[in-house]
Amino acid sequence: MKTAYRTAVHDSIRDAMLADSRVLLMGEDVGAYGGTYAASKGLLEEFGPDRIRDTPLSELGFVGVGIGAALGGLRPIVEVMTVNFSLLALDQIVNTAAALRHMSGGQFSVPLVVRMATGAGRQLAAQHSHSLEGWYAHIPGIKVVAPATVADAYGMLPTALADPDPVVIFEHVQLYNTSTDVDALVPTDIERAAVRRVGKDVTVITYGGSLPKALDAANELSLSGIDCEVVDLRVLRPLDDATLLESVLKTHRAVVVDEGWRTGSLAGEISARIVENAFYDLDAPIARVCTEEVPIPYAKHLEQAALPQPEKIAEAVRSMFGDRR
Repeated sequence: MKTAYRTAVHDSIRDAMLADSRVLLMGEDVGAYGGTYAASKGLLEEFGPDRIRDTPLSELGFVGVGIGAALGGLRPIVEVMTVNFSLLALDQIVNTAAALRHMSGGQFSVPLVVRMATGAGRQLAAQHSHSLEGWYAHIPGIKVVAPATVADAYGMLPTALADPDPVVIFEHVQLYNTSTDVDALVPTDIERAAVRRVGKDVTVITYGGSLPKALDAANELSLSGIDCEVVDLRVLRPLDDATLLESVLKTHRAVVVDEGWRTGSLAGEISARIVENAFYDLDAPIARVCTEEVPIPYAKHLEQAALPQPEKIAEAVRSMFGDRR
């Protein structure tokens, strides 16, 4: 059955609310409007305003309410419209939700799920289009996940809701309209990376909205005899080093694709871990394909030029093989 990414997100929220009366959804426009990306359409009519709560335009305020609700025994899903707006709630997420278990000596946990749209590609300009997942992946005390497939868009939420600590879920805006055939949608783990394409010549490591681009580049490169293995990180904190290293030890080359900026990037952290653990197994320097170091432009051609694209990924891979083109 062909299922859209946004439908998987919607159905996952609905199923979680049907299964557990403690689950509620709050955020800007999640109720009457049905969510900025239609992920909560119809849920207000089904579950009522006590469990589907439209909030004021105050991320600092409603994320704080979500933390309080979690401490009080509920299982809140807090939707932040876009990752850029989540910066207004950094104090709540980083200084409170992530730190309470540690600061209380294990007496308190915060079973909170924060969902937010991330990434560029829809001409929403600089204040709505950045990829700041790496910032959150820097923070101890939270799990950070990035579902890149329909199966994970559905399956990561119930697993996150069962976690006693905060989980931040990043849903890339370019994925909402994508769809694929799935036999069944079930809970998935939030611990391991996944090999999405098996190959022998080079490992392409990515996550979220860059996964389809990496797969497109891998398919193109196969025509010229370069066999890419594509690893979907899925979980950005904690990183699944074992899966990454297993692949790199097989292929001896690595390209990291990250929609974040290159400076201080998650791609840099992944590259460092590979060097620390597999330096003498590498046959070429690690390559990184990241967003250009500019605020995301509004103009479509400039936006596309700023982002990692299949052509850039393929070029980075080809550079490792000399005359094999």
